[in-house]
Amino acid sequence: MKKLRKFLGNFVYYIFVAVVIAFFGIPLIWLAFTPFNPRATLAVEIPAQPTLDNFRQVFENKFAVQALVQNNLILAVGTMIGITFIATLTAYALSRARIPGRNYLSYTLILFSSVVTGTAAMVPIFLIIAGMGLIDNHLGVILVFIGGFLPSAIFIMRDFVDSIPRSYEESAMVAGARPFGVFRDVVMPLVRPGMMVIAIWAFVHAWGAFLIPFILLRSPGKMPASTAIYSFYTEAGTPNITLVAAYSLLYALPVLVLYLLVNWRYGFRFFGGIKR
Repeated sequence: MKKLRKFLGNFVYYIFVAVVIAFFGIPLIWLAFTPFNPRATLAVEIPAQPTLDNFRQVFENKFAVQALVQNNLILAVGTMIGITFIATLTAYALSRARIPGRNYLSYTLILFSSVVTGTAAMVPIFLIIAGMGLIDNHLGVILVFIGGFLPSAIFIMRDFVDSIPRSYEESAMVAGARPFGVFRDVVMPLVRPGMMVIAIWAFVHAWGAFLIPFILLRSPGKMPASTAIYSFYTEAGTPNITLVAAYSLLYALPVLVLYLLVNWRYGFRFFGGIKR
């Protein structure tokens, strides 16, 4: 009976794993083949005569190309730089300064961070951005992204800063280093893996965002790729599957390339860099 139960347990487990793999894998396989299919459908099929004509038609759409190459990079890179810089400084301050209730502060920020970028907060966010005169401005979208992603970034970054023994900083100060020099020459190199984690995390979230840019931007020339993809739909709302698939593949490539570059550079061995 024990062997039978073990066999049934393993059987159910492998069936579950197979279903999960199929659930996530089949759409990826579809995305890999469909852009090269001249007559694609929603079914997964290997094209008999692969073609690059779909990509040629995508690049003829200047609006979609500008949204992908220019607007998305502005929003994603701007958010990534702002989040990484502010989160690093704030996490260091929370880790080293003796602030009463700092742990509760971190958890409170995490709790409310989901509200800032959620649909429930879009009306006050719109009013705030409008009051700042940043409607239809990439800077307004970047500021909203930073405000929404920053609490989680600080929470993640603080773990990396906490892993650095204070004796390293104290030794540098005894040797005559100034506070900023300690942070720049001692702390920054040690928390660099954490900064990379935050940078990639912020880039990916800003790259794929839809709701906030859709509400805060008005000019078609400033829209990101997440909204420009609808230019490959007909007036009746029917998608051109081949062009949507080709544009989606181009849309996913920067994140994939970033992942591979960081994996090549760090091997995703993300840790604080110091063992106590």
